[in-house]
Amino acid sequence: MASKVKSVVQNLRRYIKKPWEITGPCADPEYKSALPLVADYRPFCPATEPAKAIVPTSDPETVFDIKYFPRDQRRNRPPIRRTILKKNDVVQAMKEKSFDVSDFPPVYLVDAHEQDYNACGGGYVK
Repeated sequence: MASKVKSVVQNLRRYIKKPWEITGPCADPEYKSALPLVADYRPFCPATEPAKAIVPTSDPETVFDIKYFPRDQRRNRPPIRRTILKKNDVVQAMKEKSFDVSDFPPVYLVDAHEQDYNACGGGYVK
């Protein structure tokens, strides 16, 4: 009885189509659904893997570390040092004479140039 029902259902599937299979891209005989089958999507359960992973063992010094944080240079900076100034420190710094004029390099432009104010238009021709 079950085999007869199966054959009838298969015959009906051949003649009766879903509405989106009558016209449109799904009606093309070369159309392939983009949705993967369950067997293609996950061939085996993660808990029952067919083979165990082989992890190579070596000296820890020769193995490349794939972790990001030890190679991140932003995290390798020295800690920021903060100095808290108190009023006594500020007063003492203001009393100290730390720079003299001779500590700075001499000025390059030492020649004075006179401007000719009698020129027509201040040196520019109108």
